[in-house]
Amino acid sequence: MKNTDLIPVFLGADLNCYNFARAFHEAYGVVSYAFGRYAMAPTKYSRIVKFTIVPDIDNETTMLRVLRDFAAKHPGKRLYLFGCTDDYAAMIIRRKAELPEYIAPGPAAGLYGSIQKKAEFYEVCDKFGIPYPATRVLTAPAAADALTAAALGFGYPLIVKPSSSVDYWKFPFDGMKKVYTAHSPEEAAAIVRQIYDSGYPDKMILQEMIPGGDDHMRVLTAFSDQNGKVRAMCLGHTMVEEHTPHGLGNHAAIVSEDTTALPLVENIRQMLEACHYTGFSNFDIKWSGKPGDFRVFEINLRQGRSNYYVTAAGLNIARLVVEKWSDGGSDCVLNRNEVFWHHVPAKVAFTYTEDKKLAAHAQGLKAQGKEACSLLYSPDLRLNPLRTACVLEQLRRQFKKFKIYYPKG
Repeated sequence: MKNTDLIPVFLGADLNCYNFARAFHEAYGVVSYAFGRYAMAPTKYSRIVKFTIVPDIDNETTMLRVLRDFAAKHPGKRLYLFGCTDDYAAMIIRRKAELPEYIAPGPAAGLYGSIQKKAEFYEVCDKFGIPYPATRVLTAPAAADALTAAALGFGYPLIVKPSSSVDYWKFPFDGMKKVYTAHSPEEAAAIVRQIYDSGYPDKMILQEMIPGGDDHMRVLTAFSDQNGKVRAMCLGHTMVEEHTPHGLGNHAAIVSEDTTALPLVENIRQMLEACHYTGFSNFDIKWSGKPGDFRVFEINLRQGRSNYYVTAAGLNIARLVVEKWSDGGSDCVLNRNEVFWHHVPAKVAFTYTEDKKLAAHAQGLKAQGKEACSLLYSPDLRLNPLRTACVLEQLRRQFKKFKIYYPKG
């Protein structure tokens, strides 16, 4: 169904952007517009995303100018605005009051500071009985003797990561990773010092390592309307994740599951509504291996990069925004449909998923036609040889990436 009144606008050009643009195209037949610092493979040569390079779009003054100019050129249209990375989402949240031409689903600026950063988010989790891994928060470099297992209350190896990912990526350095693993107090102290030496200004997190591989991970996506009511939730069981230094933890393949089966769903819904959260939220969760023991790692204040697993399961995320954002309703749909989603070749997902029962289940879903690959969208590939070649090359490269970076047992 073509809707000429509606225009989605994205900051970013990554897989997150393409997944969301595809949802809008499927639902309403519309082309999306995107702005970013540079072109990225997931949206290259696409007919459903019109991308414009703006080298300093990460400057808030530039962002406001670009978005206001775009709005001025499209008077009378319903403009929906989304950030596709943490920093773009943060910019929109901070400045959306200055962009009244746009509908920008997302939390209020005041709420951003209290839950975006991991250390503060864990304080909120405590209030709602939401478990997370044992954690120690640092505000400055620490000596190795202050980071022993006895001093921390949990052992090595452990996880080291910045509390604020938005601030972290603003201070690049050689060997930068999304998440670090430390095997000794000396290694933990060195990682923390290196990050602070880069200029990173916020807290650091040292965290108990929850056992289990990628297949122990879960992802929960929620959508809350403008009144703060949670209107939809969708649970995904991660099959395998990316393991490149910058992509570590990004989902590569997911099987959507019965959302009601996750014990934390009601706690998370209550937390979101008590905070009067609005827009998409995305939670990284890990099962410890013990019955019913799930630990929340973080909240992303936006739709996740792998958001097409939600659309593929039957909850088109574009429809959630357009049809439930301001309808005044209170119903909440908890997805129960199972679908195999992947953005790497299915063979890669089946080969590297350590839980072979899960891999076999995904193969069964594929055989039933309950499968979706983000980039294999026929309306964007048909009679579009450049796009087709680009997509096939992206998929081909995944075989080498996993061979190089996937941890050896």
